[in-house]
Amino acid sequence: MSVPYGMVHGRFQPFHLGHLEYALSALQRCDHLIVGITNPDPSLIVPEPSDPERHLPSANPFTFFERQWMVRAALAEAGCDAQRVSVVPFPIHHPERWRFYCPPGATQFVRLFSAWGREKVERFQAMGWPVVVLDEGVTKQVSGTEVRRRLQMGQGWEELVPAPVARILKESKFSNPRHL
Repeated sequence: MSVPYGMVHGRFQPFHLGHLEYALSALQRCDHLIVGITNPDPSLIVPEPSDPERHLPSANPFTFFERQWMVRAALAEAGCDAQRVSVVPFPIHHPERWRFYCPPGATQFVRLFSAWGREKVERFQAMGWPVVVLDEGVTKQVSGTEVRRRLQMGQGWEELVPAPVARILKESKFSNPRHL
């Protein structure tokens, strides 16, 4: 199956190997991939009952700019054609704004690891967006929570992120535990 436009989305706090796998899997199924970075603006973040930690500042330490930098670097190193990928903010909690960031009708590629994943599928379908569940039944191997915890502790986080993301985090203030 190949669709004209596909979208993956997430907080990418930070962009880790599981996120890269997700994006690459979706890119194989569409002509143009839109990577939607959710919670792009702290003022738009709202509590989510199906994932009660995701709105906390400690779960969102990186800015939209920092996250799009990580996403672009990881996808470039993975050999993705930059002409086939767009990175945009995506206010996941404001469906009335989605059309400003993603072409209406773009296929939403989702992975189901939690109640929040199932909630997103329902929201997209309720708004009339096509949804494809990727890798159904696969166990989550890496979590942003674990990457942030290891970053804070200074323990073995590099193995959980693509090499360009590790370089960005090491060469910048982002490796400073106070940032987390």
